[in-house]
Amino acid sequence: MPAQRHDTMSQHLPPLSSLLPPLILGTATFNSQYNPDPYLLPTTGIVHRALSLGVRAFDTSPYYGPAEELLGKALNTQFVHDNFPRCDYFLLTKVGRVGASEFDYSAPWVRNSIQRSLERLRTDYLDVVYCHDVEFVSPQEVLTAVTELRRIRNETGTVKYVGISGYPVHVLCELSEMILERTGEPLDVVQSYASFTLQNTTLSSAGVGRLKAARVGVVPNASVLGMGLLRRVGVPIGGGGDFHPSPKALREAIQAASDWCDENNDRLEKVAIRFALETWMREGQEVGSRGDPASGIPWKREAIEAIGGEKLGVSVMGVSNIGELDETMRVWRSILDGLGNGEQTAIASGRGKNDRTWSLNRQQEVQKLANGIRGVLGSWVDYAWPSPDPEFVNTGTLWTSRPAPLPTPAASPKPSDLQVSQAETCETANSML
Repeated sequence: MPAQRHDTMSQHLPPLSSLLPPLILGTATFNSQYNPDPYLLPTTGIVHRALSLGVRAFDTSPYYGPAEELLGKALNTQFVHDNFPRCDYFLLTKVGRVGASEFDYSAPWVRNSIQRSLERLRTDYLDVVYCHDVEFVSPQEVLTAVTELRRIRNETGTVKYVGISGYPVHVLCELSEMILERTGEPLDVVQSYASFTLQNTTLSSAGVGRLKAARVGVVPNASVLGMGLLRRVGVPIGGGGDFHPSPKALREAIQAASDWCDENNDRLEKVAIRFALETWMREGQEVGSRGDPASGIPWKREAIEAIGGEKLGVSVMGVSNIGELDETMRVWRSILDGLGNGEQTAIASGRGKNDRTWSLNRQQEVQKLANGIRGVLGSWVDYAWPSPDPEFVNTGTLWTSRPAPLPTPAASPKPSDLQVSQAETCETANSML
């Protein structure tokens, strides 16, 4: 079919790659898959702390249990209203995945899902909407959902940018190519998960070239620990039990790699997180972004030019407590210290001029450790588990009329822990983009 002409609102929006921050806080952990009771997590505290540390983008989904509600509640607070206008941060959510085996990509459900997300997140618009886990449905269903999202974008403005997300890299590439061919308009964004990690780097080796050729704007890399696989303690066991699709032999190989790290005086998680964030920052540049990098300069809305000028590969981090958030941000800023203007950034942020040297040395250490870990993994390097499972059957729209449970309040941090000051206005912030 020939490409269709598209005279749309998208032509009046700046490229997402010029706006999206390269570090996004994911909220899949605000869910019983990763935690026994997500309502006991300090979700409001995590969101507030992230904002105070410079994080300006949040990724969520209706499929993540109460995550949208918890995120919306955290953002609908006096602290956020006083310091962070809505235009100062990005909200990314998804449509299409209803349950573990339930998908609905129809236009009516897409409309319903968008309205529900707007209400849960307590916002007038969504910066990015993905079609969630596209490998579970047919290409025609994906095209239907993308077309409806673009119609909503053009007619209402409640959706700004449209993309797809999923696990198999080749499927993401094929669908991106198909959508460009069929509609004449490329996808704004394609989110991949667990495909650029210490264990599996196929997003770079098999994905970046094809996605760039399909004119995809940005490719965020999510789940840098492979959905919790790359941990000393093994995969997370939430309220629903063991959900992880990795085979037993891969888990055993990961445990052997973790033991090897212990013998070399390091921890698997630390190496895996830094390897993925740092390496994707470089290898994902061509499909990266120039948004605020959250380098730590207090209350400054930054441009990428301030730390070297290049686009940065975009990563999505997931945490379950403020300690994990602080540690991830420490690693992220250390990586930024190793970039072109890293020494000046470190000084301006109060970290000190020696931080760049430490960052470059740690980069070399992590690369050596990564090579050793991948040697232990052997044939499991770049292995991808089947998605969907060969026996998967989509049970369709059975869930759509079931009302969603209301979340209980999430814990808030003490005001003294936040140390915030008045944020810039929307007008000032936008003028700096």
